[in-house]
Amino acid sequence: HEPFLKQSSARDRSLPEKTGRLSRIEARGKVLADVLDESREFITHIGQVTWAMGLSLRHPLKIRWADTLAVAERSGADALPIVALISFIVGLVMAFQAAIPMKMFGAELYVANLIGIAMVRELGPLMTAIVLAGRSASAFAAEIGTMRINEEIDALTVMGLDPVRFRMVPRIIAAITTTPLLTLFANLMGILGGALVITSMGYPIVSYTHQVTAFVGPGDLAGGMVKCLVFGILIAGTGCIRGFQTRSGPSAVGEATTKAVVVEMLKVLSPSP
Repeated sequence: HEPFLKQSSARDRSLPEKTGRLSRIEARGKVLADVLDESREFITHIGQVTWAMGLSLRHPLKIRWADTLAVAERSGADALPIVALISFIVGLVMAFQAAIPMKMFGAELYVANLIGIAMVRELGPLMTAIVLAGRSASAFAAEIGTMRINEEIDALTVMGLDPVRFRMVPRIIAAITTTPLLTLFANLMGILGGALVITSMGYPIVSYTHQVTAFVGPGDLAGGMVKCLVFGILIAGTGCIRGFQTRSGPSAVGEATTKAVVVEMLKVLSPSP
């Protein structure tokens, strides 16, 4: 793949600025050129990450497992409280709002079906992905962006080390392994939130559990797990790539982190079948 030193020098070069104000056509052309250049660089990084992940899977002993476990602890275990709180509140509010109109028809017990299928298939992976995008992936972009500004990425290249395999691969592997576990925990907490509402209406917890287990099948759980895996790859990969794309300047790290979170939110919240 193309050396990062060459990419850094090419990125830092700028055309001489014209004196005077740009016309409307020139300004729009400059914006379009910047977008195309950034897109080309982003696609190049995607290819490098894919190649590095393939090599790492072929040679698992060369993966930096110590760094992977440390990142998994920061982005996974430390995120359990906020994931649990958000998922519990979402399940509680959704069950309460659905039980009000369904109580008019005496069918409030079927709120359990709604909570179970919604949390397992959609809201569990979605809430987990949003938390990781705002909490963990932004940290990835900030860490790698700081290394880019301090020229640590260039130093790794000079020493003959691949920065992608050295910094990005452990974070992506950590996100792939921790996202499904966080999603399962989010599903459980959301269902418990719905159970609190149903039991407060006089129904026993056994009836609520029977409704959920009878309506939610293994296919629903598998679909949610596939979504959370895709979300984990997108979130970790985008955060790391935005960190590598950090420009020079005092506000470069903040801009890279902001771009990472915005792009990740658009990917996670985009319509999915």
